[in-house]
Amino acid sequence: MGSTEDSFFSKAKDWRKEMEVLRPIILKTKLEENIKWSKPCYSINGNNVVIIQPFKKNLSLMFFKGKLLKDPKKLLVDNGPNSQSAMRLEFESEKEIKKLSTTIRYYIKEAMALEESGQKVEFKKKPEPLPEELAAAFKKKPKLKSAFHRLTPGRQRAYILHIASAKQSASRTSRIEKCSLKILAGKGLNDR
Repeated sequence: MGSTEDSFFSKAKDWRKEMEVLRPIILKTKLEENIKWSKPCYSINGNNVVIIQPFKKNLSLMFFKGKLLKDPKKLLVDNGPNSQSAMRLEFESEKEIKKLSTTIRYYIKEAMALEESGQKVEFKKKPEPLPEELAAAFKKKPKLKSAFHRLTPGRQRAYILHIASAKQSASRTSRIEKCSLKILAGKGLNDR
């Protein structure tokens, strides 16, 4: 019987052929393949280096410490407005991956060297402002407040951004109510 990783690739519906081209490029390195966050993730010495991300518009190879990569060809794309370290390569075809295979290997080797060197991304310590509806909920429910503060900073931030992104106060309050059980259970916004 095949591994969990093999199963992921054999069951993939989107970007399957592209992943079949990208995966061997990664596996030729010393990276260890595992499934994390329901996606193929590659690590060295237990530390995540890259992850394959099939999106609607493209297949991405995200570098966890992408901001530290030199990126001489300017191919890396920012991973989003709230990401301080990750950057990714985006692909739209098998042909594109094959054409960039040498470059992909170069970027992966550089990312591995960064990880082995112990170099860290300097994160800006800019805490997100607490939405006033969440502050009010904390006053009404002290257990919710203490459960929230036991969450990792990343999980706290995800909840704050999710709640604050609602334009109306009623929507923010509704989001708090919907998230309360997860917070009390010590789970992040996207945890199951």
